Amino acid sequence: MMEGYDPGAFPPFAVTVDLAVFTVREGRLHVLLVRRGEEPYRGAWALPGGFVRPRESAGIAARRELAEETGLSQQTIADLHLEQLRTYSDPDRDPRMRVVSVAYTALLPDLPEPRGGGDAAHAQWMPLGDAPGLAFDHDRILADAHERIGAKLEYTCLATSFCPPEFTLGELQQVYETVWGVEIDRPNFRRKVLATPGFVEQVEGRPRRTGGRGKPAALYRAGAASALHPPLLRPEGRQP
Repeated sequence: MMEGYDPGAFPPFAVTVDLAVFTVREGRLHVLLVRRGEEPYRGAWALPGGFVRPRESAGIAARRELAEETGLSQQTIADLHLEQLRTYSDPDRDPRMRVVSVAYTALLPDLPEPRGGGDAAHAQWMPLGDAPGLAFDHDRILADAHERIGAKLEYTCLATSFCPPEFTLGELQQVYETVWGVEIDRPNFRRKVLATPGFVEQVEGRPRRTGGRGKPAALYRAGAASALHPPLLRPEGRQP
């Protein structure tokens, strides 16, 4: 202990992690939710998360809690790209004590059904628009996470994270339409995507998938770029 420093002079508080994990299922944006099995808010829906242990970082705690509360495999959890969203520190956000939460968000292709565990009685993917009022301040965290991923689609190649390893441009467009809640002009979208260096690359010599109108559709994979130059902006005046 450093000389002259008294930790008992400061009121104790806890640190938690909360996770807003999104995927696209059946043409709709879904979020991973858990039903709480303990007080406070027993029986209410919430984002996965929990307390950070004394000897672990927030990032490690986030992956541990996600594994414990959803039953997703260790490999699935390890492959997740978690992005720190922000810190939530309102004094009364948790009725138990002063709790500061570090929130993370993640975007994934379709995943298997989760199952409850830890202090979660049940876990499931839920369409974003169907999510009921959440425990704690998780509605605010979820809204902030949704806004964050919508903005990141404009300036980064994040949309390919929602797609399988090989995808059509129609599937990529559906990601944008699902997250933004808008309809996008197909020829204009295709032109912008193919004109953006490193966004996608065509899979050569592979069978071609049948599109919705019966026409063959080329397959693509994520390119080497991480940022979009120029950005792919959502249609003006049509934000959700």
